[in-house]
Amino acid sequence: MKLVRRSALAAAVLLAGVSMGGLGARAQDTTILASVPSLTFPFFVHMLKEIKDEATKLGVATIDSDGQNSAPKQTADVEAAIVQGVQGIVISPSDVNAMAPALATAVENNVPVVTVDRRVDGVEGILAHVGADNVKGGEAQGEWLIANYPDGAKIINLQGQPGASPAIDRNKGLHNVLDQHKDKYQIVAEQTANFARDQGLSVTESLLAGMSDPPDVIIAANDDMALGALEAVRARNLDDQIKIVGFDALPEALASIRDGGLAGTVEQFPGGQSRKAVQILVDYVQNGKSPEENPVLLTPIVLTKDNLDKAERLGEVQ
Repeated sequence: MKLVRRSALAAAVLLAGVSMGGLGARAQDTTILASVPSLTFPFFVHMLKEIKDEATKLGVATIDSDGQNSAPKQTADVEAAIVQGVQGIVISPSDVNAMAPALATAVENNVPVVTVDRRVDGVEGILAHVGADNVKGGEAQGEWLIANYPDGAKIINLQGQPGASPAIDRNKGLHNVLDQHKDKYQIVAEQTANFARDQGLSVTESLLAGMSDPPDVIIAANDDMALGALEAVRARNLDDQIKIVGFDALPEALASIRDGGLAGTVEQFPGGQSRKAVQILVDYVQNGKSPEENPVLLTPIVLTKDNLDKAERLGEVQ
C-alpha cells in the first residue's frame, strides 16, 4: 500500500469523508485522528466522545472518523489523515487484519498509533494498545454462569464480528471456563450475530425455533446482541426461563438489568480505555515519553442488579 501524495490532499479528504471540524489555525497545536469502527453502535459513539473530551482537556484537536463498519472507509480515513500531517492516531480498528496495512503505513510515516479496544498484532511499531482484557471478560461471563447454575446449564453463545479481536478473545475466555466442565455445561449452539441487535434477534429466533427444549442461558459478546436476543425470548414468553448476559454495559443494558430484563452485562470501562489512549499518545507526541507498560489492559467485571453502582455509564440510564 502506498500513501497518497500530499498534493492529492483535498481529493483524499473528500474521498475519505473525514470530518475536518475543529482544526482551524494549527500552528503549534497537536492534531490527532480519532477513528472508531462505526457510529451506528452506541458503544463506539461513547468511545469517540470520550476520546474527543480527553483531547479537548489536553488542548489537542481531533479529526473524527466514522469507519461506517467498512475497512476500506476506515483505511481511507487513516491515509487522508496521514497526508494532512496529523501528529498521531487513536483508533479502534473495524477489522484488525484488514486495517493492518493502513496502520503500518502510519508507522512507516512516523505517525504514532495507539489502538483502543481492538488490538492489531500484525504491525510492528504501534506505540501502545489500551483495552479491556477481553479474555478475562469472557471468563467472567463463564464464571457467572457456573456460580448461578451450579448443577449445569444449556447455553447459546452469540459470538461477535469475525476478525474483531474482542469477539475472538471473549469467545476464548468463555470457552476457557466452560470447556473445563463439558459434562455439566453444554453449549447447544454458537453462532455469530456480528455485534448487531437485529442479527441478535434473528439468530436467536432461528435457534429457538429449531429447539424442542429451550436453553437456560444466552451469553452474548455484546449488549446489542443480548438486547436483540431478549426480544426473541420475550416473543416466545421464555424470559422467565432463559437468562441473558451481555457485554459492554451500555446504558440501555443497565436499564434492562435494573428492570428485570437482562440478567447481567460485562463492564469493560470504554471511557477509561479511551481517555488513557489519548493520554499515552499526547504524552509521547509532546514529551517523547513512551508508555511504561504495553498493552494497558483494564479488568472487566460482570454487572448485575446487585452491583449496578459500579457501572461507568450509570448516570446515563433513563
